[in-house]
Amino acid sequence: MAWREDPFDPPGEAIEAADHALAALRRRGSPSYDGLAARLADFSATDGRLSLVLQPARWALRLIPEGAAGSLSILCTVRAADGRWLAGRRAEWLASWAGRWALGAGGSVEVDENPVATMRRELHEEWSVEPERLRAEALVLLPSGVVMLIGQAWLAAGATVVPDHEHDEFAWWPAEPAHWPEAAHEALHRTAALVSG
Repeated sequence: MAWREDPFDPPGEAIEAADHALAALRRRGSPSYDGLAARLADFSATDGRLSLVLQPARWALRLIPEGAAGSLSILCTVRAADGRWLAGRRAEWLASWAGRWALGAGGSVEVDENPVATMRRELHEEWSVEPERLRAEALVLLPSGVVMLIGQAWLAAGATVVPDHEHDEFAWWPAEPAHWPEAAHEALHRTAALVSG
């Protein structure tokens, strides 16, 4: 992994769209942090190893519905020792997936941060856990232009999770996604298939 020093320079319409999206977050009381975070400038995959080239970019670009400019986020699914999946319902005030169930922990990659370290940080911040095993599993481009690095963390037997204020409910879903509740969005099933295959 490498970081470019030059910040990404988005076109003017992207700046304006990011400003509008940020204002909408503020109006509904959601946090409106807008510093720099990572975008994916380039990548290569050789012999099962993924190499990323990251670049500082304005955080709010990820809010643009169809022009997120390769903003990089992580999602780290969490598995109990017996294979169950940790799911949390995200609070209504959040910027993304508000009021919906999500798997594990997610967030943006901070400048000069290794994305796997981001996964560890988010697991600690959102669930107060340290994984026994952690691995990056997939790199996915979403329709919005956000790039998602998806990982999978396995907890030790008997590990206890403590949700943060970003979750208003959590549950351990069955190891077999076919037995998940109706609240499990199709995107969660696709994510499980990516990290399990």
